[in-house]
Amino acid sequence: MITVIWDTWLKPDMEVEGLRLTRQVWSDMRNYEGYISHQIFIDRDTPGHIIALGKWRSIEDADAVLEKYKDSETIHRLTPLLARPRDRWVTSETA
Repeated sequence: MITVIWDTWLKPDMEVEGLRLTRQVWSDMRNYEGYISHQIFIDRDTPGHIIALGKWRSIEDADAVLEKYKDSETIHRLTPLLARPRDRWVTSETA
């Protein structure tokens, strides 16, 4: 299992719609092969900063969904709200 961390920075005054669309992205992920779960964290000190952790069965599953979903309507609506491109880290847990 892997965890993909998405770091999102929204433009000022775009926080509400950006969070709504972020939640939609992760709701949609439930329909894809290899998705396990997710958590969304909202930075209370910095408006417009959202971190999402998505758990996937494998990097191959996460990458396949990224390729399929990147041109979705939700991503097309979210992208103009971004203050900068989203960062993505692929991680694994250690014991």
